Amino acid sequence: MDNRQTRRTFIKQSALTTLGVAAGLEVLSTPFKASVIGANEKIRVGFIGVGNRGSQLMHLFMNQPDCEVAALCDVYEPYMTRDRSAVHPRYLKDMGGHIPKMGESFPRTVKHYADYRDMLEDKSIDAVCISTPDHWHCLQTIHAIQAGKDVFVEKPLTITIKEGRMMVDAEKNSKQVVAVGLNRRGSLTYQNLARDIPAGKIGKVTCAFASRINNMAPNGIGRLKTEEPPANFNWDAWVGPRAYRPYQYNIAPYMFRWWNDYSSQMGNWGVHYIDVIRWMMNEQAPVSISAHGGNFAVDDDRDIPDTMHVTYEFASGSIVTFSIFEATSNRFIPYGEVELRGTKATLFAGEGGYRIIPTTRGQFQTWEKLADAEEFTPGDEMLADGSSRNSTQNLVRNFLDCMKSRNTPLCTLEEGHRSTSFAHLGNIALATRQRLDWDPEKEVFTNSREANRLLHYKYRKPYTL
Repeated sequence: MDNRQTRRTFIKQSALTTLGVAAGLEVLSTPFKASVIGANEKIRVGFIGVGNRGSQLMHLFMNQPDCEVAALCDVYEPYMTRDRSAVHPRYLKDMGGHIPKMGESFPRTVKHYADYRDMLEDKSIDAVCISTPDHWHCLQTIHAIQAGKDVFVEKPLTITIKEGRMMVDAEKNSKQVVAVGLNRRGSLTYQNLARDIPAGKIGKVTCAFASRINNMAPNGIGRLKTEEPPANFNWDAWVGPRAYRPYQYNIAPYMFRWWNDYSSQMGNWGVHYIDVIRWMMNEQAPVSISAHGGNFAVDDDRDIPDTMHVTYEFASGSIVTFSIFEATSNRFIPYGEVELRGTKATLFAGEGGYRIIPTTRGQFQTWEKLADAEEFTPGDEMLADGSSRNSTQNLVRNFLDCMKSRNTPLCTLEEGHRSTSFAHLGNIALATRQRLDWDPEKEVFTNSREANRLLHYKYRKPYTL
């Protein structure tokens, strides 16, 4: 690339629309070098998507003394300008808890961008935090890498498996630090277990379980007709590469989690739990997937199931089951959020600690005990290294430290891609109603053309991948 070419020229020439979609991703290496950040220098971070989750992350970044909020970008103007009085009253009434409070006090002037490309052109910004809906993560992350920015991107990483691999390839062809917001990677409890369980603490793990329980019966997100979006909401930009559809109140700004085009509960919650399970089991990807479920009880507009049960089988000899129960309540696991069953003991774990219950002997066995009972809750001694009990805060701190050291973050793009793939594999298995065989290296199904067609989708023109 000609050294005379500016960042603005590069970004503009790679764009196909005013929304900032690159003209193909074959140019993955970045012509820009990350600036060397000094130990006492403020890291300037731009935030793309500052709604519910984006605002939460921004506050965690603001807690760090070496971080400065440099810019905000959102397609909903009140979020960008941090003016809660301009938020549509209907949003405040129905989704008050998921609408950011705003009103933050920033020590310096913060720039506002309606188009994230313009933020990427700002040479004073060192990194971006991406907290947009799932279907935007891929393009925005790759564009940020190409613009020479380090990236913290929220989970789930993608909306398709192909997107994840493209993001990983983009990072490999750059010198950028990219971290994924799978917050349990920052948990002190899980960090210990990810070391001890593969070492045999509870024996050979043959099965693991987790679930998402949230009783939304009977009306869920409701049944509504299309309508005009608020005048200060750029709906076309929100839809992005997905097929255009008219605005509908129970899609955005928050309820997109129940729409297959934009997210899923497998992606929203399943990715969290499956990530820590495969981390503790030292597994990368399954070789077989099957799923059951459907809309059994909740009467609303959603196009994802209210009840779902997915089973993953690994070549090493174990199975993992994740369930979604949005038409019932009460605990599925007696303690914590995940359950691992080993030959020596059963583990119940959450970010707040874990319990190990020794197994009892079965038929024809004479042994008395194979493991000891154990209970663990992180205490103040676990925080001597400066870590926080807030796992996401630890991820943010780790990301900023890695920006300075250029070390590998706690949750890499590859790890985020592999864990997010579980969600997509489960959704595809349910969509095809087949038991699917998966090649983890080639990332293709070996027994279903129908399933392979669901590894990606055709972007709305002129967006391309």
